[in-house]
Amino acid sequence: MLQAVWKKNDHKAKWLIWSFSVIMFLVITALGRVHLKVDLGFDVHIFALLNAIINSVVAFLLMAALFAVKSKQYKWHRNLMLAAIVLSVLFLISYLCHHLFSAETKFGDINHDGLLSDDEKATVGINRIIYYILLGTHIPLAGLILPFVLFTAYRALIGEYAQHKKLARITWPIWFYVAVSGVIVYWMIKPYY
Repeated sequence: MLQAVWKKNDHKAKWLIWSFSVIMFLVITALGRVHLKVDLGFDVHIFALLNAIINSVVAFLLMAALFAVKSKQYKWHRNLMLAAIVLSVLFLISYLCHHLFSAETKFGDINHDGLLSDDEKATVGINRIIYYILLGTHIPLAGLILPFVLFTAYRALIGEYAQHKKLARITWPIWFYVAVSGVIVYWMIKPYY
């Protein structure tokens, strides 16, 4: 096992993790209702593509980190997981940029007029239901996973590996699902940007 990187301070850690998680939730919720009509000089949906790329890399890192820990390569596991956390922070920034600068996209809006006609609904058919079921699981889990990721990382960084492992058994599959479903959601909504 690795040596602890941080000194244990559960009170401070809980305060910081919950504060950051709540602030991020509130910022994302509030900014989800804000649209800045600014011409950035490029297609703002590049942020959505960047999000999908980041989520793909995070999913790969999570798989590699799982393999590393099962192979008892703890330093490699730690580095992969820290890279996944850093990329997730970049994802949050890109996600906020995309939602600030792009108008709402409706799944199935084939003619891109911002309205969804009965013909458009019929054309996309069951894919619309699949999309909303996937999105309906992705969004709440994405909102809930942040404090779990941070608490799991904290337990590892202070060397409490039994607690880290216990949390990771919950955190890892949810985080992996959020990363993978985010990519699928992007590919499903992309034609309607």
